[in-house]
Amino acid sequence: MALGHLKPMGVLGGMGPLATQVFYGIVIENTAAFRDQDHVNMIIVSHATLPDRTEALLSGDTEQLYSELREDCIFLEESGACCIAVPCNTSHYFVDRLQSQVGVPIINMIRETVKDIAAAKGSGARAGILATDGTVQLGLYQAEMEKEGIVPVTLSCENQKRAMEIIYNGVKAGRDVDVAEFADIEKELLGKGCDCAVLGCTELSCFMKTCGSSPGFYFDALKTLAVKAIAAAGGRLR
Repeated sequence: MALGHLKPMGVLGGMGPLATQVFYGIVIENTAAFRDQDHVNMIIVSHATLPDRTEALLSGDTEQLYSELREDCIFLEESGACCIAVPCNTSHYFVDRLQSQVGVPIINMIRETVKDIAAAKGSGARAGILATDGTVQLGLYQAEMEKEGIVPVTLSCENQKRAMEIIYNGVKAGRDVDVAEFADIEKELLGKGCDCAVLGCTELSCFMKTCGSSPGFYFDALKTLAVKAIAAAGGRLR
């Protein structure tokens, strides 16, 4: 049965544009479809000129960013979206506040990813957090992990800096990334006894497509978001 009668999924993207493109691809790859009409309908807002999320949060100057995110969510709802997916981890600092402003569900990527980790690894598992300085310093993943009995593990200052280099000077800048830099990060996580790690920045999700590191070790928040969004929009999972 075709899905043309179903309301579209709303995507608040552009943070960054490549991550939004990759998210769209993951949605397509994970939808059980044999023709165009079997895919979910989507409305994508690629708001690339939004203020940098980490910069805004760490400076405390958040109101412009919040205001623009709120306008985008309202636009998606008024455009007929049945749910809203936000393929940016750091901006999830605002998700609960944004949810109070719209009547359609905003899928909480961080919360859903941590639930997946808990279901797969169980209480007491140690999970590394690979994310921006903003996401890490504000404890967005740590708070959700602690609710589920997962032990959050953050990187050393040196490797957190490496992660930020990969995110900003690599993926966001459209430059190649030295895989050896990521190998040092992975070595630290394994050395700290991590049972798994979360790709808690969508740029790292993009990078991992070419990195080829330890299969089964990483939980990709962007994929979790895509899978939850497909289901929320009435699609069939592959």
